[in-house]
Amino acid sequence: MISITEWQKLGVGTAGFGIFFIFLGVLLYFDSVLLAFGNRHKLKGTSFFLGGVVIVLLRWPLLGMFLETYGFFSLFKGFFPVAFGFLGNAFNIPFLSSISPSPEGRMEQSD
Repeated sequence: MISITEWQKLGVGTAGFGIFFIFLGVLLYFDSVLLAFGNRHKLKGTSFFLGGVVIVLLRWPLLGMFLETYGFFSLFKGFFPVAFGFLGNAFNIPFLSSISPSPEGRMEQSD
């Protein structure tokens, strides 16, 4: 009979949890209500990004990459100021911290 060590049991359990959560994530990703709720106001960016993927698969890589890039920036344009502000505050970069969308995000001293 094959003996299984404690490390192997832990590995099988961890892999099992990983497979379960990946399966659950895929199911939730393709849920039509969640897709409609999350992408309703970002339809333009999503269509450009997925259209770029299709164009790349149709062997027009340069045009497809431009469309994907435009779609990416269109999808995440609201997140860039937040990310730049966080990076500016975290690494003390004055230019990036000035991009921060809210005054609470800035690290200024008040007397």
